[in-house]
Amino acid sequence: RNGDGRAVLRSSVREFLCSEAMHYLGIPTSRAASLVVSDDDVWRDQFYNGNINKERGAIVLRLAKSWFRIGSLEILAHSGELDLQRRLLDFIIQEHFPSIAMNDSNRYLEFFSTVVSETANLIALWMSVGFAHGVCNTDNFSLLSITIDYGPFGFMDSYDPNFVPNTSDDERRYKIGNQANVGLFNLSKLLQALKPLLDPRQKQLASQILEGYGEHYHIRFTELFKTKLGLLGENEDDNYLIAFLLKVSLLC
Repeated sequence: RNGDGRAVLRSSVREFLCSEAMHYLGIPTSRAASLVVSDDDVWRDQFYNGNINKERGAIVLRLAKSWFRIGSLEILAHSGELDLQRRLLDFIIQEHFPSIAMNDSNRYLEFFSTVVSETANLIALWMSVGFAHGVCNTDNFSLLSITIDYGPFGFMDSYDPNFVPNTSDDERRYKIGNQANVGLFNLSKLLQALKPLLDPRQKQLASQILEGYGEHYHIRFTELFKTKLGLLGENEDDNYLIAFLLKVSLLC
């Protein structure tokens, strides 16, 4: 795609500030530990209007508990490296999922169930603050359900389900209103990668777990927006009110 893999200072500062904002908003995220300005010049068309200018390069050092992604398991399954995939998965569970016993024959199933529910929670949190990730592919989805990539992200100024922060996303695949659906797609890819390690019963149960993703997301999304509105208790009209207010803000 003719990319040089370099970052410029302005986007690096933006990335640094956004991840700190996300952290203090209570959204699981990687953190920016440092920002180093480079002496190298980087050429960029900042406004995509054909005017290319020289900018200062920069490097952001990011920290996270783990950088393993859905794609980390997907690539091993695709290449048939099942022994390595099993070793990696056991390592991830042992290091980052202490509630799952390593001698449990259903540990991969429990791992998948946790990732499904926590991914639903993460995307609901994104939506609650109007955050659009921009590139929600399997290589940018953390197995620990944290926000690990800050590329062409953006925050909505006003509610618009078609908001797309990524200028290269011509098909609008990663528009903010599609993030929950893309999360389901990515989790289905994770299940596909795990299937060679599951027995027939576990595969069936895993499919049922994946089917419950939508309910997990809806419950968490509703909880977050009810909190924003100060709604107490349960009322069958709560969901209608949330949808109505979002529609009103779209029309405004």
